Amino acid sequence: MIARVEALEPQRPPVIGPGPPVIGPGPPVIGPGPRAIYGPLVLVAACVLGAATWAALAPIRSESREELFAIPRGTWARRMAGDKVEILPSEIRLTLGLRDVLVLENRDDVPQAFGPTLMMPGQTFRLPFRQASRYQFACTAHLSGQLTVVVEPTPATPWARLLYRARALLQALG
Repeated sequence: MIARVEALEPQRPPVIGPGPPVIGPGPPVIGPGPRAIYGPLVLVAACVLGAATWAALAPIRSESREELFAIPRGTWARRMAGDKVEILPSEIRLTLGLRDVLVLENRDDVPQAFGPTLMMPGQTFRLPFRQASRYQFACTAHLSGQLTVVVEPTPATPWARLLYRARALLQALG
């Protein structure tokens, strides 16, 4: 028996990287490839995810627990003249443990009533809240005569901290 030895043609490794355009099905790829597009998108997504993680997990600190609202001088006179002066929002939002002390300062020339308290001109009234709830007060400085104070619980969970920071950001921007 005679063995036959055939010369095998050496296999070439596949070409990796740019090369001549491929002729066949589909158009040739021209311009940046998918890696050039997806790389920056992945970087932006990682930055957004990192910022959201920090906002959800980092503790919230507040420089002061007081939220100050001032009744400006001349408010009563303008009201008596027929002006619809809005000096206080219809709803004030506070957060336990962060901003849970409402401070009203009467800079007007006449006394102002807030709930059962009569604030004389130049007087400051501090009202600390210890329970999350919705409170209604009679208020002569407010156009409708009513003021609602919403005291929200301390944002203890990551989602609550994230929502608290998002609301604070929107309030600061708008």
